[in-house]
Amino acid sequence: MSFMSDWVRENFGKGDALRDQGLTAPQDVIRFDDICYGEDPIWQTLDVYKPAAREKDVLPVIVSVHGGGWVYGAKEGYQFYCMDLARRGFAVVNFSYRLAPEVKFPASLEDTNRVFAWVLSHAGEFGFDTNHVFAVGDSAGGHNLAMFSLLCTNPEYAKAFPFAAPQGFVPRAIALNCAALLLVMSDREEDVFFTSLMKDYLPEQGTEQEQALIHTLPHITESFPPVFLMTAEADMLKADAAALSQKLMQKNIPFIFRYYRDREEKLGHVFHLNIRSKAAALCNDEECRFFRDMM
Repeated sequence: MSFMSDWVRENFGKGDALRDQGLTAPQDVIRFDDICYGEDPIWQTLDVYKPAAREKDVLPVIVSVHGGGWVYGAKEGYQFYCMDLARRGFAVVNFSYRLAPEVKFPASLEDTNRVFAWVLSHAGEFGFDTNHVFAVGDSAGGHNLAMFSLLCTNPEYAKAFPFAAPQGFVPRAIALNCAALLLVMSDREEDVFFTSLMKDYLPEQGTEQEQALIHTLPHITESFPPVFLMTAEADMLKADAAALSQKLMQKNIPFIFRYYRDREEKLGHVFHLNIRSKAAALCNDEECRFFRDMM
């Protein structure tokens, strides 16, 4: 493991703990915790959250793909954000996946794929409306979600992997929040933070073939799902969102692009995870409204 991955785990962990300090599970959300969706009882687990008053109802689903630079994160760090989404009238699936460098690409994508298959196969048990499955992903999780959407919509891209998306399935719409999308290492050789993480993430540390697979924009087709695309004033990945907006227009894919700025609060990378923030509430309200408009 590189020094950079160690640094990410330590410092991202401190930041997440500070953000969520003092938060407790809301009384109006029911949760089903630590459900195993694979063979690994630690990393291949998920939670399901639903509004308590609608526990028995069939609800549209949001699958949350967490961020963390491909080397950090777990569902526990997203529980309050995901329960907050559930309060807006959705069943929310919040999962952990195997991380680099202990497990290399495409393990996290394979786990994401498994979760969507799990949602489809457990719809009756948890009241999932499989005609309305949405997803949110931020930072590296946004990258994972974009790749999964490619698995579902680009047959040529899908041939590169030893696993397949659920047959005939495409998310109804997705939200890419401060997503990492511009991942060509040769364009960012001087970015030690990025190149170190890529070398920990990729089995061959960034061959041309690996970079071609993880750079999502060239593989987007007209079949890509509708997108809620957002970034913010102090997000270091603003250029990624701008580049994707151009690609979505080129391919005539429905999308909304939101650039968030607040006079009272400096909005940085993945600001939407801080459920105490008024700006986060606005963003998450708008995303859920976008999903409902797609129903």
